[in-house]
Amino acid sequence: MCSLCGVLGGNEHWADAVARPGVYTRNVERIDRRRERANRVRIANAMLARFGLTISDWQGASFVLATRTGKSEIIEDLGHLWPAAERLCGRPCDPLEPGLIAAAEAAIDD
Repeated sequence: MCSLCGVLGGNEHWADAVARPGVYTRNVERIDRRRERANRVRIANAMLARFGLTISDWQGASFVLATRTGKSEIIEDLGHLWPAAERLCGRPCDPLEPGLIAAAEAAIDD
């Protein structure tokens, strides 16, 4: 499949499908969904900073993962984040590392 078809496809990640208020919900209002997506990006960036990486939302359909030197990769959902992070930084990235969990918890509290 070409890149454009992959971006336009309607596949949604399981993290977007939780139907409980206050927990990354699939709300009726588009602004609420965008706000939750932005919050997930903020938390991911707090964790990725340890590896010199950043992630940004791309049109609400994908994400762009980038290094400080400008290398980047488009990923379709956060399920592809850690393998892509390892490819870009050239070392293992363990999302269960205690320091990363602490960074995520601190970002949630902000």
